[in-house]
Amino acid sequence: MSHSLLHRRDFLKQTASTVAVGPSLSSMTTTQSPKTKSDFTAYQQRRRRELWSLLGDLPLKHRPKPAKLITTEKGNGYTLEHLELDLNGIEPVPALLLIPEKRQKPAPGLLYIHWHGGTYPTGKKELLQGQKVLPSYAPVVAEKGIVTLAIDSWCFGARQHNQVGRTGEEDTFKQMLWYGQVLFGMMMFDEHRAVDYLISRTEVDPKRIGAFGLSMGSTKAWWLAALDPRIKLCIDLCCLTDFEELIKINNLRGHGIYYYVPRLLNHFQTHQINELIVPRPHLSLNGRKDPLTPPAGVERVRDHLTPLYQKFGKADDCRIELFDCGHEETPEMRRLVLEWMDRHLVGS
Repeated sequence: MSHSLLHRRDFLKQTASTVAVGPSLSSMTTTQSPKTKSDFTAYQQRRRRELWSLLGDLPLKHRPKPAKLITTEKGNGYTLEHLELDLNGIEPVPALLLIPEKRQKPAPGLLYIHWHGGTYPTGKKELLQGQKVLPSYAPVVAEKGIVTLAIDSWCFGARQHNQVGRTGEEDTFKQMLWYGQVLFGMMMFDEHRAVDYLISRTEVDPKRIGAFGLSMGSTKAWWLAALDPRIKLCIDLCCLTDFEELIKINNLRGHGIYYYVPRLLNHFQTHQINELIVPRPHLSLNGRKDPLTPPAGVERVRDHLTPLYQKFGKADDCRIELFDCGHEETPEMRRLVLEWMDRHLVGS
């Protein structure tokens, strides 16, 4: 066995939170129910390992160097650090760390994951600027005392290496495939390593880490929570997309090329990824008029997850809702997000 293969096995064990060695394929069908909590936990560990294995050749040998502080500035009730993180050994990752002036010691932490929307130059700055469909969350996390990290995803922000953003994204996707890499896998690897950095900060309580995002950020939030048990709260807006329903309504074109993982549907459907989050708190808010997130698929995921949360005595910790809107955050969605942040991060 080569060193690289051994290293990959070690990584999959580590990232699945001491994954138990077992069969790579699921031993539980969607119609089976776990008999005990320990049975379900073992099942999740096997499936988490399998999910990581679908994400291509990741830069597992790389050991990150210390973060570089580029500059610091004062915001309204917070300090903002502009950072350069070494997450993957291929290219530096610009990041923002928002540190509220008034906070618990240690404070809850949040990984804020930006959307796609074709707004390639924005990237991590969405935390500060918001989007047309999403008012800025910087004032929210500052007021609640949540230390918040946002990074530029591959092909976005300072990592946009082609003036035409879509061309750069497609070229990156294609080139990575030649080297056995998957763009979405590299994105998730960066977010996973960003969690490493966030919990390394002395200001942060590693037992209270949340993941939040809308659209692409939503997809990455629930994937990250499924892949990384350190995420204690998952809040995703407007992209809990059931893959088969997306095919049924003929809207694969609605999602960017980054979204597509080779062989994924041979192993997982959306509800099977999301069951890896159970019983950790999960809030998912979606628009009934959103063509990127067919409502029938949202209901399918909800109907699969609800009994699992009930079985483990956590019925109130899963809420999956559809609102009469499109691909946007409404005031009622914002109210629920704040409520869940208070309950599961700030108030824990």
